[in-house]
Amino acid sequence: MSFDIDVRRRIGDADVACRIAPGAGVTVLFGPSGAGKTSVLNMVAGLLRPDAGHIRVAERTLFDGSTGIDLPPEARRAGYVFQDARLFPHLRVRANLLYAWRKGAAADVGDVIGLLGIAPLLDRWPRTLSGGEAKRVSIGRALLSDPDFLLLDEPLASLDRARREEILALLERLRDQLRLPILLVTHDHSEAERLGDCIVPFD
Repeated sequence: MSFDIDVRRRIGDADVACRIAPGAGVTVLFGPSGAGKTSVLNMVAGLLRPDAGHIRVAERTLFDGSTGIDLPPEARRAGYVFQDARLFPHLRVRANLLYAWRKGAAADVGDVIGLLGIAPLLDRWPRTLSGGEAKRVSIGRALLSDPDFLLLDEPLASLDRARREEILALLERLRDQLRLPILLVTHDHSEAERLGDCIVPFD
């Protein structure tokens, strides 16, 4: 399973273009802030429409400008982890996770909780979580939505060194155990080198 992406979009005065050839593993969009990396994630998720091109994941066409295919976000089966956790503040962690869970999903709730090490967090409110804890819960919520692929926008942003290492190790486990296609945005070269099977530079 892999990404096959070739998209272009005019955003303000900038032309955002990205081409990703099919290949397994983690694809990293690497470059400085403001280069258009998050815009590409939003195009893949269906939140932003490309002006031209195509988006395919595991040979499934999500968008094709030449044939008019443009699946709505809910039909694309993306697990999107935004730069900010975006947890529901009025729901405890357990309820945040179950809100996303799809009945019949390949990912078992207990397995995801165990994989992410978040069992001690289940009865807590989002406002009481550290940045690393909130990120793990956000990743868990994405996995429980039964995604065909994961989109991760700066998953290590605003974390201290210990929390960054914790999430890096978690992302390596997701890559190695779940075998889901992952498209990840970062501006950190060491993160890109450590996680990426394919690195796509932005400048």
